[in-house]
Amino acid sequence: MARSTHRPHAETADGSPAGAPVRTFLRTADGVSIDARYEPGAGAGDAGDLVFVVAHGFTGDADRPHVRRVAAALARHGAVATFSFRGHGASGGLSTVGDREVLDLAAVVAWVRELGHGRVATVGFSMGGSVVLRHAGLDGGTDAVVSVSAPARWFYRGTAPMRRLHWLVTRPAGRLVGRYGLRTRIHRRRWDPVPVSPVEAVPGIAPTPLLIVHGERDGYFPLDHPRMLAEAAGDHGELWLEPEMGHAENAAPEELLHRIGHWAAGRAG
Repeated sequence: MARSTHRPHAETADGSPAGAPVRTFLRTADGVSIDARYEPGAGAGDAGDLVFVVAHGFTGDADRPHVRRVAAALARHGAVATFSFRGHGASGGLSTVGDREVLDLAAVVAWVRELGHGRVATVGFSMGGSVVLRHAGLDGGTDAVVSVSAPARWFYRGTAPMRRLHWLVTRPAGRLVGRYGLRTRIHRRRWDPVPVSPVEAVPGIAPTPLLIVHGERDGYFPLDHPRMLAEAAGDHGELWLEPEMGHAENAAPEELLHRIGHWAAGRAG
């Protein structure tokens, strides 16, 4: 993917400066409407300071309680932007489960830059973790990257939760469950071509600081996934294996979220 020069278009021309909460819709480079919200958090008087862009997991959205909990914790360390990926929540389009979602994240990163922030840290969970890796490795434009509970490679079916997820994504009945049971609208077409995988994108992130976080009790992706990512990152990456943690936002304890905030504040920019 070429480096994006797209700047997001806010459908609601609020004109709000950094330091004021904003809820708006952004337009991605491929024309999808993305629901996004910005909250000033700590250091609200300094628009050039750090902003966290939180990328949720599959079937999440900006208003889900677990996403709001992450945002509240990170707001103690900087401003926070949350959004709903395509096919999720109030955003338009259909989920491609980590492929074109890179364009959603790129629109939000460009937006917070327009608000005046000089330092941007992307923090992604599960699917969102794969998206922040691919965005940073293929497109750039961030000052620190945190990937939590992310897969290293595509098409993994080695655990029961991942077999259920593949049924949800690939079968018509599964997509109906996604739409009406999980409020997630899933694209019916398979990837063509198959996008660059997270582990293939990771070497391109350097020299941007990278943190990989994974729970040792993760029921979706075993520990070979974070270890593959860390090996691909080399010296510019850090790996935290959390002994009591399961999978993604719901399993991330408050203490871990604050450690992530401290790490990003010290490494970004």
